[in-house]
Amino acid sequence: MSLILSFSCDFFKGAGDQTNMRSILSIIGSRMIQLIIMILVLSFLTFLLMKVTPGDPIRSILKVDDIISTTTEEERLLGEYGFDQPIISQYKDWLLRAVQMDLGESIVAKKPVFEMIMNRLPATISLAVGGLVVLLIISVPLGILGAVFEGRWPDYLSRWVAMLGASIPSFWLGLLLIYVFSLKFNWLPVMGKGTWAHFVLPSITLGVAMAPMYIKLLRERLVATLQSSYIEAAKARGLRPGRILVFHALRGSLIPFVTMFGLSISSLLGGVTVIEILFSWPGMGELIVDAVMQRDYPVIQGYIMVVGLLVITCNLIVDLLYSIINPQIHQGKEVS
Repeated sequence: MSLILSFSCDFFKGAGDQTNMRSILSIIGSRMIQLIIMILVLSFLTFLLMKVTPGDPIRSILKVDDIISTTTEEERLLGEYGFDQPIISQYKDWLLRAVQMDLGESIVAKKPVFEMIMNRLPATISLAVGGLVVLLIISVPLGILGAVFEGRWPDYLSRWVAMLGASIPSFWLGLLLIYVFSLKFNWLPVMGKGTWAHFVLPSITLGVAMAPMYIKLLRERLVATLQSSYIEAAKARGLRPGRILVFHALRGSLIPFVTMFGLSISSLLGGVTVIEILFSWPGMGELIVDAVMQRDYPVIQGYIMVVGLLVITCNLIVDLLYSIINPQIHQGKEVS
C-alpha cells in the first residue's frame, strides 16, 4: 500500500507544485459560463424539436387511459398541459420550472419527471463506471505493451485485440456473453441489478466495445513519446527504464488519452442505453425508449437535459485533469 501511495504522490507531485490555482479557478469560471449557455441552447433546441416531431402526445394519453378520443377531450388536455400556448411561452414556463428542479410531470406515468430520472440515474452511472473500469483494465496494459515491445509479439497481440474488439458489435458481444456465461454454464445472472455479479456482463460488454480506440491511441502516442529527445536525455542521465516509462513517457502520453475520454462521454452514455436494454438493466435506457415510443415529451426533455449536463460536467473535469497532468496547457506554453 505504501508503494502505491508513493507512486501516486510522485506521479502528481510535479504537476501539483506547478499548477496555478488562479488558472484552475479561471477554467472553472469560464466552463460554468459555457455550461449555462450550452444548457440554454440545448434545452431550447430540444424543446423545439419535440414540438415539430411527428406524433401526438395527447392521443398517447387518451390511448393509455382508454378514453374515446373526442375534440372536446383533446382540447381540454391541450389546455391542461399548456400545449395550446405558443412555443416560446411553453419554453419560458418550462425553463422557469426547470431552474427550480421541476422538469414537469410525465404525460403517461403521471409522475414527476425529475423523480423518475433520479430513481434510474444511479444505475446508469454505476454501469458507465463499470464499463470505464473494464476499458482501462484492457486498454492501458495493452497500449503500454504494444508501445514498449513495438514490432514484437506483445505488440501484435495488442493490435490484434484492438482490431477484434472494433469488429464486434456491442449487442452481438452481449448476446454471446449471455449465452456462454449465463445460459451455457450458469455462472452469471442475465438480467436485472442486485449483486456485483449483475455488473460483470454488462460492464464487460460496454468496456470491450470502447477499448479498441484507446488501445490504439495510447500505443501510438507512447511509441512517439519513447522516441522523443527528452526520453533519450532521461536515459542518458541513468534513470531506470521503469521510472522513465511511468513518470515521463506515460505522463506525456496521457493528454490525448484524456482528450479522447472527454470526447467519448456522449458515446459512452449512448452505449449504456443499448446495454441497458439488452440486459434489462433498470437505468435510464428503458425510460427514454418508452418515452420516445409514447411521445412523452416531458420525460424526453428531462432526459436530454440531464445527459447534457452530465456530458458538460465531465468535460469540465477533463479540463481540470489537463491542468494536473500538464499545467503548461493552460499557462499558454507550448507542450513538447
